[in-house]
Amino acid sequence: MGVVEAEALHGTVLALAGSLQPHVATAFFVFSVCTVALAVLLAVVRLRPPWWCDCAVCEAYLTASWAGEFDNLCDWYAHLLRSSPAQTVHVHVLRNVLTANPVTVDHVLHARFDNYPKGAPFSAILADFLGRGIFNVDGDAWLFQRKLAAAELASPALRAFAARVVASELRCRLIPLLHSASREGSSGKVLDLQDVFRRFAFDSICKISFGLDPGCLELSMPVSTLMEAFDMASTLSARRATVPMQIIWRLKRFLKVGDEKKLRDAVRLVDALAAEVIRQRRKLGSAASGSDLLSRFMGSIDDDKYLRDIVVSFMLAGRDTIASALTAFFLLLSDHPEVATAIRDEVTRVTGDGNRTMAATFDKLKDMHYVHAALYESMRLFPPVQFDSKFAAGDDTLPDGTAVAKGTRVTYHAYAMGRMESVWGPDCAEFRPDRWLRDGRFVPESPYRYPVFQAGVRVCIGKELALMEMKAVIVAIVRSFDIEAIARSSRRPKFAPGLTATFAGGLPVRVRRRRARVSGHIPPAI
Repeated sequence: MGVVEAEALHGTVLALAGSLQPHVATAFFVFSVCTVALAVLLAVVRLRPPWWCDCAVCEAYLTASWAGEFDNLCDWYAHLLRSSPAQTVHVHVLRNVLTANPVTVDHVLHARFDNYPKGAPFSAILADFLGRGIFNVDGDAWLFQRKLAAAELASPALRAFAARVVASELRCRLIPLLHSASREGSSGKVLDLQDVFRRFAFDSICKISFGLDPGCLELSMPVSTLMEAFDMASTLSARRATVPMQIIWRLKRFLKVGDEKKLRDAVRLVDALAAEVIRQRRKLGSAASGSDLLSRFMGSIDDDKYLRDIVVSFMLAGRDTIASALTAFFLLLSDHPEVATAIRDEVTRVTGDGNRTMAATFDKLKDMHYVHAALYESMRLFPPVQFDSKFAAGDDTLPDGTAVAKGTRVTYHAYAMGRMESVWGPDCAEFRPDRWLRDGRFVPESPYRYPVFQAGVRVCIGKELALMEMKAVIVAIVRSFDIEAIARSSRRPKFAPGLTATFAGGLPVRVRRRRARVSGHIPPAI
């Protein structure tokens, strides 16, 4: 080999080494971080901190041995809470006290409200997705948003706007879609009703929140980019809460790997789309003033990032919870056709004519006590938010005698509460809307027995709008269609991970058009 060739080879080696140097440094850094993390975990195991526990409950949680008997973690928790004399259990490895005791729920949400904020650990889990939105803050920030939102949501103008949006989505998209599916015949097209409701609710809440129509319910169109990113961010944020130690997901977040990388990308997309909508609205100025929440909030908030956090939080509440509740309702209705018959009888009795316009039907929703009772009963068994947690700001003792140390997570489990004989009697597992009626009129229970909409100071401010939307959908569908769930039963559901209750595999159904005189009627616009 000549001198020239040797020098060329030497130069190539040096160039290759130079190009590899950053990659080697990165690999060495990642290796070092992983080594330190492993050392920390081993130290935790060796030192056995005070919260470490090898009791039967903690062992079952850590090894997932509960899955041998129960399909869902929530069902195992319900079993534990039913077996506890105090309806309270402590999962020590999670530093989490769970309860299904109404007295304890009252204590946490009302009597000692100041001692049980959302807390920094909870806020950290959802911070990337919800930022400083109302569901992720405490103190003055929460109070400011609550007062602002309560005033807007109570506005007759906003309520009328929301009713117009829902009526339009029903008339122009949901009902025609179901009519089309029903024409396929008894062995024809199968719909995933959960997917349909998620699309419907997303279209509706985007219109109400942003004045934006993503057109998700057009099934011939691909799912909107915003909806995909929103779903991804919601699901992956929820997974953080299942990790025993925050250092695990925080390390993945720092390294930008796995679920945390996907979450970052999804949140960036939500941020970009929200920022563009807000920017366009700011650019139009007074000409953009409208009835949607964004337009109404812009008059009080100048910080666009803060505005994004607030509106995205309302989108999460308005989409996921409504879609979850409606999916569970029609699954139960498929198993209980007698309830559908009772609903149709009430709609006919209250409206006086099955062919009333949607506007007239909306006006009569408040008089449909059986519909209201059936919806409440469905959410008793399948609450859209199965549990909610607070973090103790100071040491406390619960009414049942359970000691709660500062920093402990305290969770009231609405899903388990709906299955407690001590709360609802021996028929607690049965779907029985009549339990909510007295002389034909709906009578609510204490929110501490039924914390589906939370209770006390944090009671849901969007409750009335949500009930209006869900009842309108129920009435519009039940009076015109029979919905048959395929290979699904409300008696043994399987849930997917998420911030709200979602059925794994969706809800496949066949839709059959009723042959009554009202079946061909598609209500006109309001």
